[in-house]
This record gives sequence, structure tokens and C-alpha cells, in this order.
Amino acid sequence: MSAHTHDVTPASPQVRRHARRIFTAILVPALLVTLVGAWVLWPTGERPVLETSPPGMTFPTVTVAEVFPDASDPLRQVRATTADGSSAWVQVPPEYLPEIDPGDRIIAADLGSLGTPDSGLVFTDFVRGPPLGLLAAVFTVLVVAVARWRGFAALLGLGISMAVIGAFMLPALLEGKPALPVALVTSSAIMFVVLYLAHGFSLRTSTALVGTLLGLLATGFLATWASGAAHLTGLSGEYALDLLSYAPQARMSAVLLCGMVIAGLGVLNDVTITQASAVWELHGSSPDAGWRELFGRGMRIGRDHIASTVYTIVFAYVGATLPLVLLVSISDRAMLDALTSGELAEEVARTLVGSIGLVLAIPLTTAIAAWVVRATRSAQATQGEPELVDVTVP
Repeated sequence: MSAHTHDVTPASPQVRRHARRIFTAILVPALLVTLVGAWVLWPTGERPVLETSPPGMTFPTVTVAEVFPDASDPLRQVRATTADGSSAWVQVPPEYLPEIDPGDRIIAADLGSLGTPDSGLVFTDFVRGPPLGLLAAVFTVLVVAVARWRGFAALLGLGISMAVIGAFMLPALLEGKPALPVALVTSSAIMFVVLYLAHGFSLRTSTALVGTLLGLLATGFLATWASGAAHLTGLSGEYALDLLSYAPQARMSAVLLCGMVIAGLGVLNDVTITQASAVWELHGSSPDAGWRELFGRGMRIGRDHIASTVYTIVFAYVGATLPLVLLVSISDRAMLDALTSGELAEEVARTLVGSIGLVLAIPLTTAIAAWVVRATRSAQATQGEPELVDVTVP
């Protein structure tokens, strides 16, 4: 895999040693803490199983043939064709009836498979696999076609991230492991993999990683404080009580805290790699600029990034919780009361915590990047080496 570099000349051994000294003292201990934390917190118990249907029940896929919304008998409103070509009536809840059209493929629970006298088909869900699979295929093709190897590496990193969450974070939360260590270990492991895999092993990437880790620490501790100070229990969500009934060891406050940290990972990664790249490009165009000038010019870029990224976070949460927002808009309660109550307060806290974390990460990353490029230039000047824009770290 090629590194993310813009070298004018190959990095000398002296510059490589200087680069290692800059980051080894930070990143190697951080990686060791992450690995030790994963080992200590690794879930060892058996994961609970959520039984969603009675044993023996089958769920055939059928195609809607006709819809009779005005039929007096609710059991004779949707007629479907089964896989063997036979016709069958499907019982559909009234709220779903307007959404069903002839030709739709739906999944139905076959009550007859249980051997009960009340046999028949009951609507369970729509068949969504083909359109979602097509969207995933289009997304994958476009990412690889536009970003090429880096796009493929980003998709690979995304897959590894999902594996880390599924193999470590989720089972750890189900076992009731402490929330903040689980969130930080998960996030740190993901960022080590994703950043180096997608952007290569370079000083620029290492700078972004340090800024990301600092932002994660700030986000994690701020989320812990906010959860306690605002008494955010995580019990307001519609699935909270269901989860507790199947996994009583899980703590919903821990789930909420982990959600706050994980929700900001993508945006945090975006702003840190952008700021590191901006400082490197500024240094390349003005090699004689000092640290203060590089930091000031980088922060002018960062301020624009902060404004647009905050909008991104807020709009993303509004879109994800739009049904809840609609309910609040028609409520007879005062807006302040609605924003500070129950589930909506959790969303507000999640938005604010994530925004504060990324706002702090931008000046931190910019300052570190400006220091690194100046320190590297000082080392090159001492050794009489030609100017480098970036240095590959082995």
C-alpha cells in the first residue's frame, strides 16, 4: 500500500528518525493502552439471544396480487400469490394497508406452520433486500471508481470498524462493562485502522491521528459529565425496556454514552485529516512560514470547517429523529421543556457533545501539524537536507 505523501525527495534516515521521535512517544503508548484495554474488557460471557418468533413458525415471501382497502372484512383486504402459484389472503395491520400496492413482495408469518386452528398469513414486513443491495453496490462502485485505491481502502476500513463494534463493543455493553473505557478503546482501535489504511503511514496521517485521539478523549469525558449532570439514563428510547428485559446486565446509560462517542467518529476523522492536510499544503506553498503563521492560516480554514461540520451534525440528528421532532412541534409544551425532557434531551446532549469534541479537535490538530512541519524543517536544515512536504514513517 502506498503512503499518503507528497515528497520532493526521499526522506533521509535522519529525518525518519526525527519523525519517529515526534510520534513514537504518543502513538505507541496509545496503541498499547488500546490493546491492553481491549484485552481487559474483552467480553467472555454468552451473548443473550432475542427470540423474535415462536419455534417452528415459517415466514414465506409472497407477492401482492390485489388490494381491497374498502373491504368490510379486514381479513380479505390483501390477496397475494405464494411461491407455488397458489392464492392466499394476508392479514395486514390498518396502518400498513395504504403502503401496500399490487406487485409488492412482502414477508408473511404462516400461522398454519404452528399447527394452530387459526391458520393463515399475517403481514410481517416488506422485502427490502434487492433495492438496498442495489444501493450498496452503486455506492461501492462509485467510491472505488472515484477514489480508486483510497476508496477501496476506506471501504475495507469501514468493514473492519463494523467488525470491531460487533465483536467487542456490543458484547461488552451487553455484559455491563464500564462505558467510557469501552467507548474509548473501540474508537481508538477503529481510528488506528481506518486512518492508516485509508491515508497511508505518513507524518500527515499520524498528526491527524493524534488530533483525533485527543478529540476522542475530550468527547468521552464530556459525554460522561453530561450524562451524569443532566441525569441522562438512556431509558427514554423505545427499545430501552426491551433491551433490559433480554440483557439485564446492560446499562442504558452506558449504551447512551458509547453512542455519543461513536456518533462523532466519522466527523472527527474528517476534520482532523482535513486540517492536517491543510497545514501541509500551506507549508508547501510557504516553506519559510513560522509556526504562528501556519497555525493562524490553518485556523482560518478550520473556522469554515467548524461552521459547516456543526451544521452537518445537527441536520444529521434532526433527520434521524424526525418523527420525534414532529411530535415535539405539535406538543402543547414549551420548547425549552420539550428540549430538556426524556429522549429529546439525549439527542440534544449527543449533538452538543459531538460538536464540542470536533471544535476542540480542530485547533489541537492544527497546532500539532504546524509544530510537526516546523520541527521537520528544523531537522532538515540542521542536516542540510532539501525541503520535504511530507515524510513517510516506516
